[in-house]
Amino acid sequence: MFKLNLNQNIVNRCRELALEISIPIKKLIQAHTTVAIERASLRLLDVNGAIEHGKQWLPMANLVVDQVKKQNKLDQGILYWFVNGLIQKKIPTSTLASEVSKEKINLCQLPLADNIEIERKTKTLCIEAKNCLTEIRNERDELRQETKDSFRVHRPEGPLLYVIVATGNIYDDIIQAKAAAQAGADAIAVIRSTAQSLLDYVPHGATTQGFGGTYATQENFKIMRRALDEESKKLNRYIRLTNYCSGLCMPEIAVLGAQEKLDFLLNDAMYGILFRDINMQRTLIDQHFSRLITAHAKIVIHTGEDNYLTTADAIENGHQVLASQFINECLAKQAHMTEDCMGLGHAQEMNPEHPNCFLLEIARAQMTRDIFPNSPIKFMPPTRYKSGDIFYSHLMDAMFNFVGVLTGQTIQLLGMPTEAMHTPLLQDRWMSIKNAKYIFNGAQDLRQEISFQQNGVINTWAQKVLSDTLKHLEMIKHKGLFKAIEDKAFAEVCRTETSGKGYDGVIKKHPQYLNPFFEIF
Repeated sequence: MFKLNLNQNIVNRCRELALEISIPIKKLIQAHTTVAIERASLRLLDVNGAIEHGKQWLPMANLVVDQVKKQNKLDQGILYWFVNGLIQKKIPTSTLASEVSKEKINLCQLPLADNIEIERKTKTLCIEAKNCLTEIRNERDELRQETKDSFRVHRPEGPLLYVIVATGNIYDDIIQAKAAAQAGADAIAVIRSTAQSLLDYVPHGATTQGFGGTYATQENFKIMRRALDEESKKLNRYIRLTNYCSGLCMPEIAVLGAQEKLDFLLNDAMYGILFRDINMQRTLIDQHFSRLITAHAKIVIHTGEDNYLTTADAIENGHQVLASQFINECLAKQAHMTEDCMGLGHAQEMNPEHPNCFLLEIARAQMTRDIFPNSPIKFMPPTRYKSGDIFYSHLMDAMFNFVGVLTGQTIQLLGMPTEAMHTPLLQDRWMSIKNAKYIFNGAQDLRQEISFQQNGVINTWAQKVLSDTLKHLEMIKHKGLFKAIEDKAFAEVCRTETSGKGYDGVIKKHPQYLNPFFEIF
């Protein structure tokens, strides 16, 4: 059988440590909310509009939450004040949101209905919102059944071919996405505009300008989903849509992704903490609520451990990736995610000049596959050691594709020969898809023909990484996750518990905090 000879006792102990590490985080989550969670709760009630102010569209969800926050009453939850407004004014949700956004109604100055009435109406609205998401999820899944849906955790024919589009213009993105699908791509990721994760609001409407990608907006989600649905029917092959659910609006993007039938969302607090300097408390609290939503919508999340190896040496620090995967798995399960929706991330980023680096990459990839057998694994291509030599880059991608099919990865983000030079063009994607299809087809049964030597390089290296991971998790358990991150436990990046963007958006819950979504989801 094509598996490593890993010490299962160590694997079990790593999971126990991850659970122990998560306990203080769980207490933090239970005691706090954030402005993003409150905005997401309004969006679940379909407060997704915006009002025009000058030349800018201001999201109503932000304006409603900001009004209550300025009066220091958000600790009871935005739903308490907003639903009381619905009771008092007897107007539709959209009308109330608009009137509050235009400052014609102050929610905190309205007479208060009986708490039981507020709670009963709030729960009714929240259940209706959940049922609406269920209907949307079922509509998406019906199309998957009508067309050939190639997504499975274990795929004998090789990983899903996953490519990116990133023009900045959603309409140009559609052209590239359809072309990639026609060439054989199974999943399309619309890269989010650079630094959008640092915006504490979701831009509104269709966008035709963006730097390094296209803005993640509800309208853009809708436009691309419609285009890929059309292409899925034409090809009789379901094409999955991916976007980014990290950053300061993580819960809101999760809601919009669920409402617009997305399939994959990049969703990881650790990425925001380490690489975007988002406050630890803020993003971990936000992550929990966002995963409650994605769990119900059956959206597969992708975690961001692959990014650790773009700053830290992949040979010396591979155990940090596995330690983070254990923690991410634990936190996802606490948000009621099933394993088949946990797309754990890792990458092939070792120095290509290191002796036997190819064997070591196989060890780490197979180790991830063996430890998380029921999770779709997202395998990221080499980028750190790429340069302007497009022929060498293409060769590196071919070796990466070979490791992917050999070790049974689920989702393969295809590398591009020119990605060290510019945003990949259509012909670059065509070359990468052709490369992957050749290797996935030519070696699809190779893993059934070979096995690992018990004391060979691959088995020995995988066991070393696993042992180092155990020590790393023991250190994190001893220090606590926040202090460990401050001491550069991951990716050689230091962050502190109260620093970073968005900390002012963390709010301690009032004893009478009201938000039935936590219970309902």
